[in-house]
Amino acid sequence: MANLIILLSICILINTFINSAAALSSCNGQCQTLDDCSGQLICINGKCNDDPDVGTHICGGGSSPSAPSGGSCQPYGTLTCNGRSHPKYSCSPPVTASTPAKLTLNDFSPGGDGGGASECDGQYHGNGERIVALSTGWYAGGSRCLRTIRITAGNGRSTTARVVDECDSRRGCDAEHAYQPPCRNNIVDGSDAVWKALGLNEDLGVVDITWSMA
Repeated sequence: MANLIILLSICILINTFINSAAALSSCNGQCQTLDDCSGQLICINGKCNDDPDVGTHICGGGSSPSAPSGGSCQPYGTLTCNGRSHPKYSCSPPVTASTPAKLTLNDFSPGGDGGGASECDGQYHGNGERIVALSTGWYAGGSRCLRTIRITAGNGRSTTARVVDECDSRRGCDAEHAYQPPCRNNIVDGSDAVWKALGLNEDLGVVDITWSMA
């Protein structure tokens, strides 16, 4: 009888473990790392969901809308700020060895136009650091956090920078985002130091660049 009770207890524990694992790996299940999610799912904001870089539709109407199929990246809605309508994106163009993008200028220090502290480390950063925020699709739920990218400007100069934040393409127009509208889906939001390293005039505000993983 005792052996039977032990066996039943073991079965219950195994079943609980399996159910727990399934919950963690399925759509909208809790996760902490990319490895916690099954198949092509990716960990975004603590939940398993479609990978915006891949454009899957495994989770359907999950909390994070997935990108359209066919390699395109279209807005999934709009957000109105100050009477103007801005597109919302959960995806970005595919990352290649030379990914076209728009470089914008960001102040990552307290009180700067970056809003709150950086997503990757919960810290503010000085303007002398070569750091960037990436559009939501490229940020990929934080999978590129603290990794180094290489940025090349049209003048032929290039530099490296560390990813510390998301340039949110889905939300904005609130205090958390310094009342800025959502980012476009092709933004590399660079610090003052990045612009200086590239020899660019900050008064331009937006310039064409290419970037890749370093």
